[in-house]
Amino acid sequence: MELLRRHAFPLKCQINGLNYQKIMKSIDDVLHLSLIFGVQVSEPGLLLVEFVFSIVWQLLDASLDDEGLLELTPEKRSIWPTVTQDMEIDTADNFNEARSAHHDVLYKGNTMIAIEIIGEFLQNKVTSRILFLARRNMPSHWEAFIQQLRILAAKSVALRNSKHITPEKLLQLTSDTHNVLSRECKRISQQVLHAVMGDGSLTSPSGQWHGTSPSALWLPIDMFLEDAMAGPHVAASGAIDRLAGLVKALQAVNGTTWHDAFLGLWIAALRLVQRERDIIEGPVPRLDTCLCMLLSITTLVVANIVEEEESELIDETDGSPSNPTKEKQTTGRCRKGLISSLQMLGDYEALLSPPQAVCSVANQAAAKAIMFHSGRTVGNGYYECMSITDMPMNCSGNLRHLIIEACISRNLLDTSAYLWPGYVNVRANIPLSVPSQVPGWSSLMKGSPLTPTLINALVATPASSLPEIEKIYEIATKGSDDEKISAASILCGASLVRGWNIQEQVVLFIISLLSPPVPADYSGSESHLIRYAPFFNVLLVGISPVDCIQIFSLHGMVPLLAGALMPLCEVFGSTAPNGSWTLPTGEELTSHAVFSNAFTILLMLWKFDHPPVEHVMRDATPVGSERSPDYLLLVRNSKLSAFGKSAKDHLKIRRMSKILNFCMEPIFMDSFPKLKRWYRQHQKCIASTLSGLVQGTTVHQIVDALLNMMFRKIGRAAQSSTSTTSGSSSSSASGAEDILARLKVPAWDILEGAPYVLDAALTACAHGRIAPRELAT
Repeated sequence: MELLRRHAFPLKCQINGLNYQKIMKSIDDVLHLSLIFGVQVSEPGLLLVEFVFSIVWQLLDASLDDEGLLELTPEKRSIWPTVTQDMEIDTADNFNEARSAHHDVLYKGNTMIAIEIIGEFLQNKVTSRILFLARRNMPSHWEAFIQQLRILAAKSVALRNSKHITPEKLLQLTSDTHNVLSRECKRISQQVLHAVMGDGSLTSPSGQWHGTSPSALWLPIDMFLEDAMAGPHVAASGAIDRLAGLVKALQAVNGTTWHDAFLGLWIAALRLVQRERDIIEGPVPRLDTCLCMLLSITTLVVANIVEEEESELIDETDGSPSNPTKEKQTTGRCRKGLISSLQMLGDYEALLSPPQAVCSVANQAAAKAIMFHSGRTVGNGYYECMSITDMPMNCSGNLRHLIIEACISRNLLDTSAYLWPGYVNVRANIPLSVPSQVPGWSSLMKGSPLTPTLINALVATPASSLPEIEKIYEIATKGSDDEKISAASILCGASLVRGWNIQEQVVLFIISLLSPPVPADYSGSESHLIRYAPFFNVLLVGISPVDCIQIFSLHGMVPLLAGALMPLCEVFGSTAPNGSWTLPTGEELTSHAVFSNAFTILLMLWKFDHPPVEHVMRDATPVGSERSPDYLLLVRNSKLSAFGKSAKDHLKIRRMSKILNFCMEPIFMDSFPKLKRWYRQHQKCIASTLSGLVQGTTVHQIVDALLNMMFRKIGRAAQSSTSTTSGSSSSSASGAEDILARLKVPAWDILEGAPYVLDAALTACAHGRIAPRELAT
């Protein structure tokens, strides 16, 4: 017993030995483990699982036999081909009373040690994992083992007398195997488990992924997803291409199946959503960005991998003279792995619980499958007008239903997925009446005009297909001014934030609408962009939330969006706010407002708020700043010039809308002299002390006006304490009007004076002329 306790648990050195495979084969030849357990494959990892399980089971049989409890088992004997052998101490010549007493002590002691070793096998971080694999893959043998263990827990005197383990604890170790694994196996050596599991044929959905060591194989995916949430990323390739490359690399390096790779990807994305499910106010991306990652980015990653493999298979088939008539529809290993991974995903109920904000959408997805089961054919309009009372009874949707819908929409699955066992509650009671039609996307596609009711419905409900978004895009480009504004509101509504099935199309349409071409009949002296001010403002306000900016980033559109914003900043920042536009809401819109919205988003794209010290605190000085307008344009131009030249791009083009109008010409900073001048001033302000303000210049007048406007409250308070005439109020009013008049200048001029205003205000605060609280408010 002591030798067993000493040598049974340090398996790592045995597994890493040169003769590991030969030893395991020899063990099987002697003990006939494959024959006993009925396992056909004789891989070393499988034999190790059988061997460890057999040791524990034989210890259990021996303990029951020692206490005369083996007769209580259903078989009434041990299944192991062993017989009791006499030892030298058992011969008649060696028998005496003292030896007999000593023999009884050893006998009882061995029984107690054997039971304690069983407990150690169930608690040890490596052997408990191995036994869990036995439980999942040999259920009939495990059930027989558990029946005997229950007899031991109920009847064994040695177990009750043990100081190290109790009957309750022993049973708990077997009933809570999964929970024990979730806590203990996080620290198991990856090398040990890889050797134990071999080719993965004995891995299980619950044990392999949810908190156990094999999920460490896919830890880089979790790290990638967290990094993607850190803010807008400027890269020639978006999160889709980079994540697809990472998944393919991990699958190749780890030597796993595509089933395992896709399951690891889905679970990593689900974990991200669960970490961010509670919405917290603040300027950080939250739930909508995480859902975008799960239901749009991850689905596109899978689509790219699957389509890339199948396009290669088709090319091989086309080039093979022996298969000239073979069907073009080819199913590769990736698609098969995807299907099996999604089927297994249903085992992770804790990860599939939908956030409250998308519960109704998940329920609609489940209802769709239930209606399919019932054989009733309904269009999308049915689900648009479905309320809580119209839902089938016992219809409980989860994130897996949303994932399946996303995959079906991208032709990765067909509706046969609705028939998977356990996918939905097929006994749900389906309402007999179809809800009355309400305005929605189906109404728009049937030709309904954009009434206020319909507009509100389309803003609140994401489009479900590309033709619906194309319809809105056509209205935004060819409709009346009011229709264009309505179409812009719709595009920046739910379709952008939660239109996961067409989100990448919506992003491209918005960027295209921010860069309208010069009309063929346009002959004005000012930029043609000025006339679109109300339309642009709706788009800019719609995409300004942090989650929306992050959605553009995840789809790799930050450089393209920056290229669309820079002309707007240049034009509207160079226009004095002498005129205004009246919005449908009755508000007045000035060029300053349009510029402010566009410029604020542009600043967010290159993380303007981050301190410049981040650029130099590295091992080497960067060649160029990744947070500058120049770099944004450089990446944009490189991205567009290279687009369409790779096989991956051909797959993207096939999915893109054919009516999309997009400018492919390169853009350079020299095209935006005002922006370029401001950025140079910005760099100078960071690098050195501010200087160079000359009195009497336009900039000086703007600085003076800004300071007067900022501190007029303080000035009025001081003036009221010394003035006793009524003329002071009229004087103050005329002064305010004079300030506003002096600030009716282009926004770029105001920005040129802003650093001097800040410098003067901070200097006054430092000298005690202004309280810090007054400056802050």
